[in-house]
Amino acid sequence: VQLQASGGGLVQAGGSLSLSCAASGRTFRWSAMGWFRQAPGKERELVAGITSGGSTNYADSVKGRFTISRDNAKNTVSLQMNSLKPEDTAVYYCAARDAPLIGSTWSLYNYWGQGTLVTVSS
Repeated sequence: VQLQASGGGLVQAGGSLSLSCAASGRTFRWSAMGWFRQAPGKERELVAGITSGGSTNYADSVKGRFTISRDNAKNTVSLQMNSLKPEDTAVYYCAARDAPLIGSTWSLYNYWGQGTLVTVSS
């Protein structure tokens, strides 16, 4: 089982990036999936989650700017990030859990991608 994240990079404040995570080895159709981020010296935090049924929730800091989506046919989950701010700079990880509902902390997720760096310059 593997999650492969891609799409990070360097962007100016106010810009946009799209992250994608491709899963292989099994279907995650029945799994909640999420995007976490970890900035230097900070704990890994849930940025956005999506249930197996497609319901979403977001950290307050990204509401209205980020959108998570999933494509069960392609076994992928994506994160569209708009109006990026310097404080969004972090390594972003996709994750999946063996349960249909979103878990609020990293310890509730069973599978992880390798992380992709997002840097937002001011």
